[in-house]
Amino acid sequence: MSEEQSDEFHAFPETRRRAEAIQSRYTATKGKSPEISSEEYELRRLSMELKIVKMEVPADTNIIIGQTHFIKTTEDLYEAVVSSIPEVKFGLAFCEASGPCLVRAEGNDEELKSVAIKNASAMGAGHTFVVLLKKAFPINVLNSIKDCPEVCSIFCATANPVEVVIAETKQGQGVMGVIDGFHSKGVEKETDVKERKKFLRNTGYKL
Repeated sequence: MSEEQSDEFHAFPETRRRAEAIQSRYTATKGKSPEISSEEYELRRLSMELKIVKMEVPADTNIIIGQTHFIKTTEDLYEAVVSSIPEVKFGLAFCEASGPCLVRAEGNDEELKSVAIKNASAMGAGHTFVVLLKKAFPINVLNSIKDCPEVCSIFCATANPVEVVIAETKQGQGVMGVIDGFHSKGVEKETDVKERKKFLRNTGYKL
C-alpha cells in the first residue's frame, strides 16, 4: 500500500491492516490475483478513493454546485435562472446518473456553458449540476434554483476558488463536500464589523 493510501486509512486502523494484508498477498503473486476469502473480496468491492477536483471559475463569475435527481433539471434550471434576472449570462451542466450517463447542458452564453460542461465532466458525479453566472449573483437566483422540484441540495454558491471532494467507488462518483475559499484567519474586531456593515449598505443590500 502506498503512503498516500495509508493516509486514507489512518482513521480506520483495522481496515488499513486488512487492506495491507490483501495488498501483500497480491504483491507476492507478482500481480496475479491470489485466492481470496469472501471477507477480503468484500473489502475490495467496498473500497473507496477520495480525490480533489478543482473547479474553473472565470473572472467576474459565480459558481453554484448542487445535487438533483431528474433529467428535466437542465431545462428547469435554465428557466429558473433566466426568469429571476433576464439580463443574466450563464451556462449550466448536469451529470446524468443512469442510462447513457451524459453531461447535459444549457445556457445563453457559450463560454460559460463550455466551462460548466468542463467542471461537471471533471466531477463526473451522478445527478450533480454546475451553474456559472455573470451579471448576477447567487443571491439573485438561489431561491428559484432551490424551488425546482428536482433539486435536492446546494453544495456551494460563490465566486471564490472552489475544490470539490469526490468519492469514487466501483459504481461511480459522488460529492462528499466542497472547499469554498481559504482558511479562516481570525475573528472580526470592531473595525471589521464597521467595514462589513458599510459594505452591505454601499452595495444596497441593507438600508
